[in-house]
Amino acid sequence: MSENGDENGSKKLTILGAPTDYGVDRRGVDMGPSAVRYAGLVESLRADGHDVNDAGDVDAPRDGGESGEGAAKRASEAVADRVADATEDSVPVVVGGDHSVSIGTLVGASRNVDDLGVLWFDAHADFNTRETTPSGNVHGMALAAAAGHGSFAGEWPESVDGSNVAVVGVRDLDDGERENLRSSEVTVFTMSDIDRRGIGDVTEDALEAVSADTDALHVSLDMDWLDPDEAPGVGTSVVGGVTYREAHMALEMVSESDATVRSVDLVEVNPVLDESNRTAELGVELIGSLFGRTVY
Repeated sequence: MSENGDENGSKKLTILGAPTDYGVDRRGVDMGPSAVRYAGLVESLRADGHDVNDAGDVDAPRDGGESGEGAAKRASEAVADRVADATEDSVPVVVGGDHSVSIGTLVGASRNVDDLGVLWFDAHADFNTRETTPSGNVHGMALAAAAGHGSFAGEWPESVDGSNVAVVGVRDLDDGERENLRSSEVTVFTMSDIDRRGIGDVTEDALEAVSADTDALHVSLDMDWLDPDEAPGVGTSVVGGVTYREAHMALEMVSESDATVRSVDLVEVNPVLDESNRTAELGVELIGSLFGRTVY
């Protein structure tokens, strides 16, 4: 039996919205939590038998300066506190907003856990630092900050060990970011790995990498991980992503594994760029697969 669940697979879940848009180039991602709620996240999870509490939105300040770092830091602190509280008796599902929310999610989820594993499903590794970022966008530094890399990371406690992190499906890296990853202990699976080996083998190896020496697991799902044909409503789309079925299979495998999922975030849904809320609806489906929904 997993933490915060019962023998039938039903879990106690807390939904937290994080309407952030720090440093992104295209407006609208701060409306992601509303779009995902409108797509039926709470109702869908309840229909699957889970005990779901929608705890509303975290306060997300918007006056952090040119880069958004100050606002991102304050929002991350607020997210961390709410996530830490939620993990006392439930699994928090943080709905963004841009991927900077993961800094706070990881800080909160790592409290009272010796070693937290991280599965990062994303077209980007988000492993830039202040020293390497070409854009200054905070959402492109989130994982590096959480793993203690770069000067931006020094502004809050390191929440994860790079050796317990796996990035899955990456296909767009900046030059400096690539070097950051190579000097870290993060395990990286590119789309080429998925093409050659298949999503099943890659996900199995990723789970092994993040579970070997950890007590619990954080799952971060950036919707630009999927191909833009599947998920058009994202701000930094990159062609050549995973398919609908590959995404579901990966999350089904996480659900079926022995890993204890401690926290989740679903990020980068931008309804301004979406088509009839397709991306938000797909996000709802994928969260369902992560929490045990099956065809039969």
